[in-house]
Amino acid sequence: MRRWGWLLLGLLFASPARAQVLNYDAVFEQPTLTGDWGGARARLEDKGIQLGGDEIAETLGNPEGGPRQGWVGEGRLEVFVNLDLGKILDWHGAFLHANAYQIHGYGLTSQYLGNLVTVSNIESRPGTRLFDLWVQQSLMDDALSLRVGQLAADDEFFVSQYAPLFINSTFGWPAILGINLPDGGPAYPVARPGARARLALSPRLTVTAGLFSGDPVADESGFDFHMNGDVFAIGELAASMTNFALPATFKLGGWIHNGHFQDQHFDTAHLSLADPASSGIPASRRGDYGGYAILDQLLWRKDGTTDSGFGAFLRLGGNSAERNLIQFHADGGLSFAGPFGRDNDTVGLAISYENVSAARRALAADERRINGVAVPEPDFESAVELTYQGQLASWWIIQPDLQWIIHPGGRVLNLSNPLTQPSAGALVLGLRTALAL
Repeated sequence: MRRWGWLLLGLLFASPARAQVLNYDAVFEQPTLTGDWGGARARLEDKGIQLGGDEIAETLGNPEGGPRQGWVGEGRLEVFVNLDLGKILDWHGAFLHANAYQIHGYGLTSQYLGNLVTVSNIESRPGTRLFDLWVQQSLMDDALSLRVGQLAADDEFFVSQYAPLFINSTFGWPAILGINLPDGGPAYPVARPGARARLALSPRLTVTAGLFSGDPVADESGFDFHMNGDVFAIGELAASMTNFALPATFKLGGWIHNGHFQDQHFDTAHLSLADPASSGIPASRRGDYGGYAILDQLLWRKDGTTDSGFGAFLRLGGNSAERNLIQFHADGGLSFAGPFGRDNDTVGLAISYENVSAARRALAADERRINGVAVPEPDFESAVELTYQGQLASWWIIQPDLQWIIHPGGRVLNLSNPLTQPSAGALVLGLRTALAL
């Protein structure tokens, strides 16, 4: 983490936008930490080239609960480029986007908690990798948008307007997809080859559909553009509406994956995996599918704004039990923009619920019935998160965070050690800072 601090300081002090004497007021007033690079940034943008980056750094710890206690430091450096191909190549309505991540440090979930859902949405295996690399074409006066390349489904699908405030990863790409899909599906930290189409049927109704590689193992570098034949398809219908004279959005979506999935209860001979006579090799099931619904609702509008104030969200998702660890997902929360008279700050409270599948509960019951081992019954994992995002400058955000993880690991049976006793809960404290470079 130390070397990234020196890097950020170096970027600041080496910026062409700096005068010989540091003007602290000017630094805080500029839109990014490194400024306009002596006018070069503005000139590039006039030509259709936008360059930028950001750094997210955080420390998280669990002073209570979990298999063991400890603290971690982790971060994610992003660099990106956006090219307006209309300005550059006279290719009207075309746009190219690419970004890459340098992920550093180790996460609290992998090191200390052992829960199902990572408590941070930047937690991942350390490394440097390409993420998005796609071209987008707008047609029909921007009513139709086509995108092809290396894509991330979590950029556009199963997304709530108010949930991105929260740090726990399940409020982004939910566990019902991130845990159940092979290698997490087309989502952070590795995007997948694919295509996406979005059509505005009316000013209030939009349909979006995507087709992605369903490879069971993603290339760590992000440069593997091949498909092995398995595909993941997802679609979403979004409707803007007005409830109680306030804006709301309702989304209805579904997905299907044609790959192979392991049975959560039976082996290839249809014996329980808990049976001593079992081969221990789960039966292979072809294909998986599920659906979801999202409601975003503004409950109170702040004076002088259109959609800012006190907002709420609710997301629900479900899929089959026999081939998935998580059978049902629910999360919801509240966010308030502008607390304590600070217009650019936001405070929020949210809760998630991941229901362990009936097949895994049946497996635990077999362990008790066949082997006489008093294993706990798998049930659920939940996260309750209270967070405050404070904006110190247009380029600097600081965010203290408090989470309570209920039933870390969902009391899921560990066949290699059935006597493992799960933790009832874990307290997570964190502090995040984000800098727009």
